[in-house]
Amino acid sequence: MNKDISTQEDQKDAKGRRARGEFVRGVSGFRHAIGDADFPPEPGRYHLFVALNCPWCHRVTLARAVLGLQDSITIDVAFPNRTDEADPAGPNLWEFSPNRIATLTGAPLPDCTRETGTGAGLRLAKEIYQREGSDEQSVPILYDKGAGRIVNNESAEIVRMLDAHAEALGGTSSDRPILTPDDHDTQTQIATLNDRIYTTINNGAYKAGFSSDQAVYAKAFDAYFQTLAWLDDLLSDGRAFLTGDNFTEADLRLFPTLYRHDPVYYLRMKLNGARILDYPHLWRWLCRVYGISGVAEAGSLVHCRQGYFGRSWNGVIPLGPHAPMTYPDAYLHPELAK
Repeated sequence: MNKDISTQEDQKDAKGRRARGEFVRGVSGFRHAIGDADFPPEPGRYHLFVALNCPWCHRVTLARAVLGLQDSITIDVAFPNRTDEADPAGPNLWEFSPNRIATLTGAPLPDCTRETGTGAGLRLAKEIYQREGSDEQSVPILYDKGAGRIVNNESAEIVRMLDAHAEALGGTSSDRPILTPDDHDTQTQIATLNDRIYTTINNGAYKAGFSSDQAVYAKAFDAYFQTLAWLDDLLSDGRAFLTGDNFTEADLRLFPTLYRHDPVYYLRMKLNGARILDYPHLWRWLCRVYGISGVAEAGSLVHCRQGYFGRSWNGVIPLGPHAPMTYPDAYLHPELAK
């Protein structure tokens, strides 16, 4: 498997950049692959630890869904808000806590689970890493239940390996897409799209939303909306997906951010230049992807709202938007874009 696919952020002077108000994403430390000698592709062997509000996890749950791996790769879902200062283990930790009450609903979230992948009933994602001597604490995690080891925690690589080994892993979908086709020209298109989408859209949303410097925010804001306009123009020739007639990895990697934009990022990430609904070709693409079998079930806007706004300064979660209709119901209506 090609290892150079994650487009991880340059870490040069990361500490200094953070001190100057820039959001700098860290680097994932576990980079093994299904298909390595220690990690053979077998149905039922692998497990995912995710949080449904996390867009990087959303990439992985989308791949699991569209490749028909729901029955062969098990999954645990963390609560969308991390621990706070009162937690005995400390703040900002992903927690598997199915009975925790969501402030948005006043009840537990049905998708949240206990930790079942390790067999130890751990409470925190951090504890999964600690078993291997690591101080990381991020999700997603791809875990080998047979070996009791973390395989990988870089979402782009997990997507690529699930695609490469979908049949051997027990994929049941007879019409599953090939996310990275063998065709060289298509691979080149995907690589070009992935690079711009990661830099200006996926990570760009965080650059805007979590910046504490006005100039850094403005640069990320401008790049984000320039790319949205570019993508809308790309789709204006009538193509169904970003590279043509077929859904590929580029579509999968764009979807989690655009799925969140109108109901969450428009406010939370200060990306209020426009809605996706204001880009007609891009909106219809978003609805088209949402309609693919398994995609709607692979994400949750309830988790997204709880996760993003629940960690804002006062923890109050906006209830809208309700116009032109509530989300995600709006994604069933491509005609809403004029």
